[in-house]
Amino acid sequence: MDTIIKESIAKSMSYQDYRALVKQLVSENSNTGKEKTEVLANYTFLNDKRMKRWDKTIKVADAAQEKLKAFSESVTWLVITESWCGDAAHVMPVLNKVASLNDKIDFKVVLRDENLELMDAFLTNGGRSIPKLIMIDNTTGEVVDTYGPRPSEATGYVNRFKAENGALTPEFKEDLQHWYNKNKGQNIIDDLLEMLSKLKPTVFL
Repeated sequence: MDTIIKESIAKSMSYQDYRALVKQLVSENSNTGKEKTEVLANYTFLNDKRMKRWDKTIKVADAAQEKLKAFSESVTWLVITESWCGDAAHVMPVLNKVASLNDKIDFKVVLRDENLELMDAFLTNGGRSIPKLIMIDNTTGEVVDTYGPRPSEATGYVNRFKAENGALTPEFKEDLQHWYNKNKGQNIIDDLLEMLSKLKPTVFL
């Protein structure tokens, strides 16, 4: 596992490079991943617009910023994603915003289909769900936590719908987009603070 993670980090990109890649793919009417289709290219186009909006508008409250700035452990956030993933378009900009507030958090991005060995070590309920954040302690090299593919409230929303209906419908997916737009990343920020608090509880008292 250590080798897989080290190799993945070695070929990772910054969030800024990932955003540049997505923009380039939009100009080419294409998408990341092994499967290239018009549908996935269209999702990539929509997601680029979503990420551009969130990059400009995500707000982190002063109290949350203070906690983030007090976090002193050196960690890497290695995030697995693809350009066509709807959840990733909402989650990735928030991860980047939070990481940018503390230079102890090194934010790295890898693509799922190019890193299946890594992905398969961090499945969600047996599936290759993305985005998936792997938090690594830079001192020990150990994986100390994971996050994703969705924020906690959205996960509960999805699980309840699946339990009642068996599968997600197009209408539900549209409702989920509305939830993301209304929540404005705040549930993700709360989740990330909780994740960091497990590693450094005294900062978050």
